[in-house]
Amino acid sequence: MSAPFPGHERAKQMGELRRGAERWDVFVETQAEAELQAVRGRLHFVRGDRHRATSWIFLEPTDVHERFGEFSAVELWHFVAALGD
Repeated sequence: MSAPFPGHERAKQMGELRRGAERWDVFVETQAEAELQAVRGRLHFVRGDRHRATSWIFLEPTDVHERFGEFSAVELWHFVAALGD
């Protein structure tokens, strides 16, 4: 596994993105929102000691991981590019 990042203890590795020599491990971090009776989630992209993360982009009544599955690899690459360094 790549280097730990803030929130790694609440994250699940969902796979990796590869394009040529570039490779990113992809994680979904979740956090329960008791007041809303929901779960929020955000994406982490980790490559060695490099780390990029979205804001909290999911807010679901049940499984955030299922929603993650709706993203294509192309859409995930767009996140990586938009987040920059």
